[in-house]
Amino acid sequence: MEGLHRLGIDGISLQNVLKLNVQPSTADYAVDIRNSAIVWVNNLELDGRYNSWPSNVQELLRPTFPGVIRQIRKNFHNFVIIVDPEQESTSELINLAEMFLSNHIPIRVGLVFVVDDSEEVDGFQDAGVALLRAFNYVADEEDNYQAFQIVASIYNKVLTGERLTVKHVTSVLEQKYPYVELSSILAIDSAYDQKRKKGKEYFLQTGLSPLPVVLFNGIPFPKDQLEPDELETATMHKIIETTSFFQKAVYLGELTNEQDVVDHVMSQPNVVPRINLRILEAERHYLDLTTLNNFFVDDYKRFSTLDSNAKSAAVVNSMNYLSKKDDAFVRPVTFWIVGDFDKPTGRQLLYNAMKHLKSSNNVRIGMLNNPSEDPSAETTPIARAIWAALQTQNSNNAKNFITKIIKEENAMLIEAGSDPLEFAVGGMDTDLFREAFESPKVDFILSHALYCWDILKMNKGDRAIISNGRIIGPLQQSEVFNQDDFHLLENLVIKTSAQKIKSHIKLLGVEEDHASDLVMRVDSLLSAQPKGEGRTEYQIPEEKSSAIKLRPTEGMIYFDVVAVVDPVTKAAQRVAPLLLVLKQILNMNLRVFMNCQSKLSEMPLKSFFRYVLEPEIAFTSKSVIASGPIAKFLDMPQSPLFTLNLNTPESWMVESVRTPYDLDNIYLEEVDSVVAAEFELEYLLLEGHCFDVSTGQPPRGLQFTLGTSRDPVVVDTIVMANLGYFQLKANPGAWILRLRKGRSEDIYNIYSHEGTDSEPGASDVVIVLHDLKSKIIKVKVQKKTDKINEDLLSEGTGENEAGFWDSITWGLTGGQKQDDIKTEKEDVLNIFSLASGHLYERFLRIMMLSVLKNTQTPVKFWFLKNYLSPTFKNFIPYMAQKYNFQYELVQYKWPRWLHQQSEKQRIIWGYKILFLDVLFPLAVDKILFVDADQIVRTDLKELRDFNLDGAPYGYTPFCDSRREMDGYRFWRSGYWASHLAGRKYHISALYVVDLKKFRKIAAGDRLRGQYQGLSQDPNSLSNLDQDLPNNMIHQVPIKSLPQEWLWCETWCDEASKKKAKTIDLCNNPMTKEPKLQAAVRIVPEWQDYDQEIKKLYTHIMEETSNGSLTQSDKRTDPGHESHEEL
Repeated sequence: MEGLHRLGIDGISLQNVLKLNVQPSTADYAVDIRNSAIVWVNNLELDGRYNSWPSNVQELLRPTFPGVIRQIRKNFHNFVIIVDPEQESTSELINLAEMFLSNHIPIRVGLVFVVDDSEEVDGFQDAGVALLRAFNYVADEEDNYQAFQIVASIYNKVLTGERLTVKHVTSVLEQKYPYVELSSILAIDSAYDQKRKKGKEYFLQTGLSPLPVVLFNGIPFPKDQLEPDELETATMHKIIETTSFFQKAVYLGELTNEQDVVDHVMSQPNVVPRINLRILEAERHYLDLTTLNNFFVDDYKRFSTLDSNAKSAAVVNSMNYLSKKDDAFVRPVTFWIVGDFDKPTGRQLLYNAMKHLKSSNNVRIGMLNNPSEDPSAETTPIARAIWAALQTQNSNNAKNFITKIIKEENAMLIEAGSDPLEFAVGGMDTDLFREAFESPKVDFILSHALYCWDILKMNKGDRAIISNGRIIGPLQQSEVFNQDDFHLLENLVIKTSAQKIKSHIKLLGVEEDHASDLVMRVDSLLSAQPKGEGRTEYQIPEEKSSAIKLRPTEGMIYFDVVAVVDPVTKAAQRVAPLLLVLKQILNMNLRVFMNCQSKLSEMPLKSFFRYVLEPEIAFTSKSVIASGPIAKFLDMPQSPLFTLNLNTPESWMVESVRTPYDLDNIYLEEVDSVVAAEFELEYLLLEGHCFDVSTGQPPRGLQFTLGTSRDPVVVDTIVMANLGYFQLKANPGAWILRLRKGRSEDIYNIYSHEGTDSEPGASDVVIVLHDLKSKIIKVKVQKKTDKINEDLLSEGTGENEAGFWDSITWGLTGGQKQDDIKTEKEDVLNIFSLASGHLYERFLRIMMLSVLKNTQTPVKFWFLKNYLSPTFKNFIPYMAQKYNFQYELVQYKWPRWLHQQSEKQRIIWGYKILFLDVLFPLAVDKILFVDADQIVRTDLKELRDFNLDGAPYGYTPFCDSRREMDGYRFWRSGYWASHLAGRKYHISALYVVDLKKFRKIAAGDRLRGQYQGLSQDPNSLSNLDQDLPNNMIHQVPIKSLPQEWLWCETWCDEASKKKAKTIDLCNNPMTKEPKLQAAVRIVPEWQDYDQEIKKLYTHIMEETSNGSLTQSDKRTDPGHESHEEL
């Protein structure tokens, strides 16, 4: 915007120019394939082998199944191979073409052989010429199709890695045509030499290089698609893609049976005489032409002191232009021709541009001289003559004169001493010309040379074309840039940007001469911007009743921002504060339009939202950066029960670190002061996808480690089968990703990687986290040659590998040092549970105590850290020390590709079932899940050792003994009765998982896949953690545990309670009794457990407050974590 402002474009005109879409065109340019150099192997319209196909173009409109290729006797699809017969790749391309023909793919195949085009060449010495002459011989004797079959037979004899030889050609000819004298076909005086020179001429004419080149309807395939498998796929896609183009043409009546299909294709605007890949390349460089000044190139001393942009401005100020007509017409395309015009190559480039000028009135041409040696009056006669003509003659006379003197024969005479005026044209003012030409000053050449070397970064004598500020070059010494290339370049510039800009500039009322300069400057500015989404202008009615308008500061550049929102949606909650912050830091013309729904059945918003975003960094009075921004909720209603949640970027792992309040249950009527909570960005997430290059499938169970050179294993992870997904938590810095030592490293090597910060082939993959944005990488692995048949999971638990967060740096265990922790292969009960909110954390502590009171086996608890309160995390190390158990806080971020849940309760349900295969290390064979609100009355070792009969997990079925609840047993009718087909519906409050079996049958991946499909429907999976495994009972079998393993008063009668091994405080839909009240009534020992925990908590608080628990004590406790803000 500042650049446009400098150019004098302001206000609404500036906004209109900014809205122009001037991104480089993605259109595919094509060359004309109606050339006699192409030998067509087949012809769908004439060959008898296609007689059974329909020939009416209306067949294109007949409905077919998606992806079906229509077989119609028309040359809709034309496949041209331009090859050097002696290249290794030619054999594969010939085989591909032969496959198309033999499988009756509706495609016309053309060949162009590019071989030695010398006057006399011997086919017995040159394999390419031998093949061409053999082809021509068979084509004359039989037809092109049979000739192609001979060529295919010849290449069948060429082994992989070999090149075609004359012997390959002669051996096939001798076999197929034993009575023919080979010298008559291959010798220098062969009669079968047709199209030998034409092939190379056509190849050079197309501008495409290097060989091989493959065209589809004249459009070249990119080089990365020329591998046979890639090319086959790309060709089939092209056929399907172009079919829609022909369907449209037939439907609109633009293509009929009487028209030639190829003529129709070649008449399209994307067909050009020649394709120059330098013009079409994606990476483009532009000059900054937005500076305005009053300097010129004829004062070299002053020019040499200017900065880059000022030099460009001086060149623009000094430039004189040639055009087709000498009139006041706004020309949208400006070419600066850069070269040494005292050398043949520079003159030829200029001459080609002048030839193009004769055919287009949209172009003007200026010249920049880039001398090959230090310039002087003696060494630059042509350059000085061009300059003198431009300074002293009108445009038409100057154009004719310059065209004349740059012809090579005339230029050589001038260099030899002839007077340039010997080539004067009618109407020239010869006196003025002579005065300018004979001036000893060559400042303009010195300035031009400095500009080429200093700003364009070109070597002496290099050639280039600058098109509306875009630098094309420097060209190679032998590189051709001819009239057809200028035609393509003009076509591209006008279509992409210049015509649109010209239309807007004309509305400004600028004088014609200045307008052409302005188009050039604006085009250079806009085209140089990074490629982004195209702008779309919407016509929005100015309605006072539904719009908020905040005007910008007058006289300054401003952003024009329009927001259209439904004010009672979640999106509006997020957009509104963002717009307010933007308004504070930017000069904006802000218009907010309310797009409300006319009718609502219920209030869409059920939450209050604050965006934690400040317009600038804040400092304290002591010039210290202030603490992080704050979300303030003021004037809130007092009666509702609130839950505080954070919406964070996908790659952030944020946790609450300080708050005395239960953030899941905020009841403001019972709060005396302000409810405050502090959150911390704990880790940044590194995400990735991993695939086996041999199979294309994810290597399920593969483990990666992330660390540094000093500490190689800081954290590790397991690869899912779903999309090969994995995630690792990290902090800003440089990290090294490796395969974990053990089976992962023994079986696999890292083959390649993308999105990383190391060389593609490096085995140690370096990833640099340098900002707070997402980092997603792609890793390909390959099995070692001696491990091809190894199964990664077959002995997976044989590795004594610590898991995700059981690592040296971030592992959390209670009561023991890391070295003292028992390995998972020892007899340890692994119990997983999760909770959110103070109430359920209270239940969780009681559940833990009930487990510990009833088992003699060492216990390790696994808790999901994501939703635990600071209170629980601070208390658990002391409890672990008191009762001598281990624990680990595990974290996992819900993957972005997996359907997200918005309610916290449903998120927690999801964590109970969706990530069991990746939450725990491979060394853990079995895990028991116990709900937080359960009381255990037996040794859970019995459940761990329970025989699951090959099932990956075991659940307890719902009781059916309490008859008064029959009306609430939804699984006995409707969908569930039909789906279960006599099987039990199981409760998810307690289950045992055989992780080894679970991973082996990809149960986690199956569950996530089913969840992804079902969760899109808001009416499905109402009890996510319970409905999902029951829904998948046919794919992931459930072992039904004996009924006594879970007793619940809601569903089980009182008689069965005495046998209960665990009691679950499940909700009662009939009485809706609060859980605390039910716990005291149903479980006699519950109060004793509760009081015991309370005493411990009170003791710890007292010890902490009076200082008995010293700081050193806390540091030695492995559960203690220090927090640092990122």
